[in-house]
Formats: sequence, C-alpha cells, structure tokens
Amino acid sequence: MSTEVQDRTHDRRELTAALLRALERRHEVLDAIVGSEDHAEALAAVAGLLDTSETYAEAVLNLTFRRLTKVERRRTQAELEDLDSTLAWTAADRPASTGRQVRLRPFTRTEADAGLFRRRCAEQVDDAGARWSEDRIEMEHTEGLRRVGDESAAWFVCEDTAENTAVGLVIGELSGREVDVAIWIEPESRKKGYGTAAVKHSRREFAAEFPGTVLVVRAPA
Repeated sequence: MSTEVQDRTHDRRELTAALLRALERRHEVLDAIVGSEDHAEALAAVAGLLDTSETYAEAVLNLTFRRLTKVERRRTQAELEDLDSTLAWTAADRPASTGRQVRLRPFTRTEADAGLFRRRCAEQVDDAGARWSEDRIEMEHTEGLRRVGDESAAWFVCEDTAENTAVGLVIGELSGREVDVAIWIEPESRKKGYGTAAVKHSRREFAAEFPGTVLVVRAPA
C-alpha cells in the first residue's frame, strides 16, 4: 500500500472509529451536545468526550438519527474491522499519526534548526553512494535558506507539542507547478506516526505557501 493510500485509509479508519464510539456512547454524546451553549462548544465537548479531533467531532454532530439503529451500528463496526484488516498499522500503534500533538513551524536560522538539518543531511548519499561531506552539508544549508528567502522553497520543523521537541523536517522545493516535498524524521522518533502527521499538515502549509500547485511527497527524505 502506497504512503498516500495508507494515509487516506488511515484517515477513514479514524473517522469510522470516532463515529462508532459516538454511537456506542450516544447518550453521553447527546447530553454533551444538549448541554452546550453553541456549535463551537458542542464541537469541543464531543471531541473531548470521544478523544478525537474536531474534524471528526464535526462528522459526529452531522450524524442522522437513522445511524442509531442496530443495523447501522453493526454496519459501522463491520466497516471499521474491514479498514483495520487493510492497514499496516493504526493510530493505536502510532499515536502521533492523528496529528493532534504535531505541528509544523517555519525553519529558522537558529543553531538548533541548523543542527536538525545537519543530522538529516548526515544520512544523505551522493550518486556514488558516499555520505555528504561537511562542506556539502553547509552549502546545502546556505543555498536552501536562500531559496526560502526567494520564496522558491519552504522549510518546516516538525514538532511534538506534547513533548515540546523537534522530531523532523519537512522540506518543500518549488519546481514549475509542483512542490517536491521531502519528509525526514529523527531516527529515534520513527515508526510513531510523525511522518503521517507531517504529510497531513504539509498539505495545508504548502497550499498557503504555493497556491495552485501539486504536492509530490517522498519519504524518507
């Protein structure tokens, strides 16, 4: 399964799981909605009750009464089981994949961000299979920042907001009407869902930076 298909299937799985939890806890969900002052408060209340994002909570608020029948609940359960069978992993395996505790912030000229970039480049190899030299890494850093300044590139640091730590980089380079997006996650933070979360957030960030372009995502970077 490709990264893009896995990502879409994962999103569908998390939405279906949130809907199923809402159906199973329908009395609590209804109480939370009835007790809310307005839509925004109801959205936050349902998201907190179901431990899900406000995007999925919005889907819960839009449920129709017919979805409460036993047949519909069984159908939702069957859909969830079907999605689970196709996924290589779920949010329970990689909790950061939901994106709720992950954010992208612009890359800065600080030594901390430069160090993150150097660690990423230390894993890169040239056409001959040799690791990049320190001189090349510094050149790539300098040239990259120049392209960011020229608005032909956009670099972001991927952060875990719960841990307040940087876990990787998202590098976007403009090429015609496409943005080549490279995602790199620190070795100790891999297989936790940060890459999936970075892809989700990068769509919004690069759409704002480069409107009307097509994202071409590759990982690892």
